[in-house]
Order: sequence, then structure tokens, then C-alpha cells
Amino acid sequence: MGKMDGKVALITGGASGLGAEDARTLAREGAKVVITDVQDELGAKVAGEMPECLYLNHDVRDEARWGEVVAQALDRFGRLDTLVNNAGLVRFGNIEDLSYADYKLQVEVMLDGTFLGCRAAIPHMSKDGSGSIINMASVGGLKAISAIPAYSAAKAGIIGMTRSVAIHCQEMGYRIRCNAIAPGGIVTPMTAQAIAELPADDPGLEQNASHGMGDPSDVANMVLYLACADGRHITGTTITIDNGETM
Repeated sequence: MGKMDGKVALITGGASGLGAEDARTLAREGAKVVITDVQDELGAKVAGEMPECLYLNHDVRDEARWGEVVAQALDRFGRLDTLVNNAGLVRFGNIEDLSYADYKLQVEVMLDGTFLGCRAAIPHMSKDGSGSIINMASVGGLKAISAIPAYSAAKAGIIGMTRSVAIHCQEMGYRIRCNAIAPGGIVTPMTAQAIAELPADDPGLEQNASHGMGDPSDVANMVLYLACADGRHITGTTITIDNGETM
């Protein structure tokens, strides 16, 4: 028996990096998985690795598309137990030189996308009486990093939204838990590109050298814990996976 037998998980940004590893980990424990992304070729490839996995093209900023994605997941698998709001991106630039367009893009994908995902999923989880929402935050939402003001703002907003969603579900009597995970540096295509774009003297590179880079499985194992019955008494919290970076 796997820890996710009989469960259905929807993971945004599932074509690569953390989202893809989350999908593989939940699938190994018996979950049927829906992964969504805008990287269709990569998404279809990841979905093909798992016996019961559906890939859907999905811009998480699109409110109407959220309704369609949830409906397709329910039509294919009949239920929705776990939502992982993982889709994200980073654009560098301090408060003086970051463009407003890049600011809006990051906030819309990560913060707005998380809001739309929670709102779309909760009514269907509540019909079944239970569920787990896992929002991907970051140490960037917990500490000051001058090069990523929009990313930090979005991730800090996700932490606050997570608490609000968790208490709402309790007040409504839903057995739906909502938690956030705040990773530090993790070896993914997105972080590799980000590190390549940073100047050699950027403090973020020194932090990575001091605390090391984690593996996507370090985060995926926590996603599994929060998604399955092991995490049944945890809601409204943010769990850091950063090897002490935020101490």
C-alpha cells in the first residue's frame, strides 16, 4: 500500500524541477497525478513516466482555465485530494531597476496563481470532506534579498495567504489542510539559470556556498508528508527546507 493510494493530486509547474519531482514522488506512492504547465513538450514527457498521469497546458494566471483544469481532473480521475501550487519564475532586478512588467509577471504567476488555485480547488475538495493544499513559498519570502523584490513579495504573500486559507477551511468545517513550503537553494533548471544570471559578487551565491544546494527530492518528500495522512495534524504553517539559511 502506498501512502497516496486512491488519491488524486494536481501539481502546477509540473513539467520540470520541483513540480516534476513532486509528481514522481506522489505517483510512486500510488497517486493519480495531473500536472500542468506551459512547457508542453516537457510536460508530456514527464507525464509519460507515470502510469496514471494527465498533462494539461495551463497558464495559472488564467481564471477561466483554472475551472477547466479542475473539471478535466475530476472528469479523468473522479476526485481531487491534493493541490500543489508550484508554478513560479524569477526575474532579477532591485527596486530601482526592476521593470514594472517583470514585477507584475512574477506576482501574477505566483501569488495570483496560488489564489486562483486555492479558490478553484476548495469547493471540490470540500465535497469529499478532505484535502491538502501545498503552496510553494521560498526563503526569499522570509528574508531580505535585494535582487528579487517582486519574487520576495509574491512568496511572502503566499505565506500569508496560506494561513488565511487554512483558517477559512477550519472555520467552514472543511477537513482541508493548507500549508506552505519555503525552500532555500535547490538544484533545478530555474535556479541554475538564476545563478548564471547573478553577478559573481552577489550575496546569494555566497549563501548557496555556505548552506549548500538541496535536491528536488528534499522538497518532494515534504510535499508527500503534507499530502498524505502523515501530515494530518499540520495546517496553516510554513516549513523551511534550507539547511539553516534562515536561522
